[in-house]
Amino acid sequence: MTATAPTAPPGSEPPARSRSAAEAPATPDERRRLRFCRRFGVTGALLMAVGALGCGATPASAYNPLLGMRVLGLPGRLPTVSLAMAYVGMGMVVLAWLWLGRLAWPGRVRLTVRQLSRILVMWCAPLAVAPPLFSTDVYGYLSQAEVVSRGFDPYVFGAAQALGLDDPLVASIPTIWRTTPSPYGPGFLTFGRLVTAIAGENIVLGVYLHRILALIGLGLVIWAAPHLARRAGVEPIAALWLAVSPLVLFHLVSGIHNDAIMMGVVLFGLEIGFRYSWFVGALLIGLGASGKIPAILALAFLGAHVARERCLAAGKDPTGRDGVIALVRYGAGVAAAGLGVVVAVSVGSGLGFGWITALSVPNLLRSWLSVTTDLGVLGGQIGIWLGLGDHTDAVLSLTRSAGLGVAALICVLLVFMVLRGRLHPVAGVAYGFGAVFLAGPVLHPWYLLWLMVPLACSVTAPRIRGCAVAVIAAVSLLVPPTGNDFTFRAYQLPMAITAALLVAIVPLLAARGNTPRVPPRTET
Repeated sequence: MTATAPTAPPGSEPPARSRSAAEAPATPDERRRLRFCRRFGVTGALLMAVGALGCGATPASAYNPLLGMRVLGLPGRLPTVSLAMAYVGMGMVVLAWLWLGRLAWPGRVRLTVRQLSRILVMWCAPLAVAPPLFSTDVYGYLSQAEVVSRGFDPYVFGAAQALGLDDPLVASIPTIWRTTPSPYGPGFLTFGRLVTAIAGENIVLGVYLHRILALIGLGLVIWAAPHLARRAGVEPIAALWLAVSPLVLFHLVSGIHNDAIMMGVVLFGLEIGFRYSWFVGALLIGLGASGKIPAILALAFLGAHVARERCLAAGKDPTGRDGVIALVRYGAGVAAAGLGVVVAVSVGSGLGFGWITALSVPNLLRSWLSVTTDLGVLGGQIGIWLGLGDHTDAVLSLTRSAGLGVAALICVLLVFMVLRGRLHPVAGVAYGFGAVFLAGPVLHPWYLLWLMVPLACSVTAPRIRGCAVAVIAAVSLLVPPTGNDFTFRAYQLPMAITAALLVAIVPLLAARGNTPRVPPRTET
């Protein structure tokens, strides 16, 4: 039942033995620069938190507890100023994270895991107490849990149908999602029902309880990332720095997306599966999949790892016929354990299997970040130009199906690469998630974290890590820090961005000569 920890695949760099603080103590100048970097990031997070009071995802106006308050209610009356403050804070957090990376890059590590964890927690704290930014999804979570609490089937009835349009939760979510069923699994809705039972009609308390769930998921990521990194030959500090990026702080901590708890459970399950028992690891991954079904993909790579280890232990060749037989055998066992949890949660929660048909609900939104959606829309538009009529929906269905087919083929190839020892299983999970989401019908910026977080724990190639850093920095600044409805006030966005660029000159001038320098490479 126990599983041997995976080793780094052939051709990868050996584990780097970074010097600890005792082996390479920081100079006074390095400590001063590190303190400045830490405070720069904290200041940025504080600006985002204050800005969230005015542009964040507070409850609908009639139910917003901040309205009318003398101090806390002021940012709400200055939304453009609040938005500019949030933008400045975002830029400062991203810059501080990049500067911190100079001390956490593989081969140049001058931090300890404890130091880095403390800095990340300090940056998280202001965002953890402020209203949500970037998304109103948390009100959707609360409304769907309330639907369950009132005895309705969340996979049949939308929030507006079950709760009524006058309900404060319904009024706080975008119109497009008010009548749609829940796209989330029974595991997440079961947690949501517990939140609703505790919070009752207190919307603010419900928001904070969901944020606690997100922070628990982030805590699991912070715990698992260094352990998984050691198994893959990646320096733990380098992995933790890249895993807990501004994209995580903005969209999982501030935005309160449920991807946080699901990602944390998956990484925790992989580490437990490698360290102790593949069966227990599969159960944990299945628990994560009961909330968001894409997590089930991690089972395939856990099964491939177990099959390879069993072949090697028995003196058999995992690259031949014996490997395929072991993959079928142990892959079936891992899948049965994980899917068994999903079935048990579906039945035990009383919600059944309606979540299967509700998986298509997110497809109602045409995400411009999705390649397959863009190709479908383009194909439909070409048909209109050629006078063939508007067949956009049919073309979208074709391109999206083709994209998922390509993603499935890529995942199969990745599984066999893990079986043959050419790819670390955690890297397989990363690339597999990347294939699914990049070729999927809907792609939100925070979906990239399913690729980036396990990638941070498993890949040593500098070019790949450098590309990951560039993508994270760019995407982190891509989504406006809004939560309130700016649909009919779009002119405020360019005004806020312009103001933020002008104001940002002040912290940039203060940073001159105070940012961490790139330390010399340490010997391995």
